[in-house]
Amino acid sequence: MLTASLAADTNGVFLFSFFREPNGQAGLFLAISTNGLNWTELKVPNGKSFLEPQVGGKLMRDPCLRQGPDGVFRLVWTTSWGRPPVFGYASSTDLIHWSEEQAIPVMENDPTAQNVWAPELFYDDAKQQWLVFWATTIPGKFPETENSGDNNHRIYYVTTKDFTNFSPTKLLYDGGFNVIDATMLADGGKYYLIVKDETKSPVKKNLRIAVDDAAEGPFGPASEPISTNWVEGPTAIKIGGEYYIYFDHYGNPKYYGAIKSTDMKTWQEISPTVSFPKGIRHGTVLTVPE
Repeated sequence: MLTASLAADTNGVFLFSFFREPNGQAGLFLAISTNGLNWTELKVPNGKSFLEPQVGGKLMRDPCLRQGPDGVFRLVWTTSWGRPPVFGYASSTDLIHWSEEQAIPVMENDPTAQNVWAPELFYDDAKQQWLVFWATTIPGKFPETENSGDNNHRIYYVTTKDFTNFSPTKLLYDGGFNVIDATMLADGGKYYLIVKDETKSPVKKNLRIAVDDAAEGPFGPASEPISTNWVEGPTAIKIGGEYYIYFDHYGNPKYYGAIKSTDMKTWQEISPTVSFPKGIRHGTVLTVPE
């Protein structure tokens, strides 16, 4: 059992799922914190990862870990850089023993879909269902931004109650720009979709926020950038009265950083005050019972 002292201003501890290079072949890694600033890696007895990839392209990049109201942990991840357009899925009650891994196909209606990147989980309390959303490039679909970067992504999603039956795939977010790495935070009756602006010409590669009154949108225009450039993989959490967004700064110098806010509008850079395990890449933060 994973235990630690109570996290400040919560009834639990903070858990972080992440992958490591090269390319996520090693699988799922976890870290824990009691304050959201200092993170200590959790180790498994065999010295390997908590779960090794077995499906799709047999990578485990961008692992998104969430715990549902039933107490079950759900994990989704990027299985490959390209086709097949699937995301990986597995579940666990203790983070040690896992269900059989599955490759979930989600872009079957678009045979030219090039990829399924950074799938993310969000439990919609209002509808008592899960949203799974990710970034996909479909050639020719958004010609106005066709030349804005290496790809031309938008955010798509499905809903499910049981991870066996899934709704048809729909478009979740088109803000008029090339976008990847979406994550969602709900608070005060609002749903905040935090995304990476993937525009390369001119270089942006920064984080922006769109807001709506429902988890499925439609989300409004994105905010001005809230981070520096060359960041990706945002994940967000509220600790006490403050909102934290962690991110992977993959430019030079490479580091894992964070910003914080009291109103989701004005953000303060706090990267020098956070510490993460060596080699951490694109992860997800959540609160779990002690």
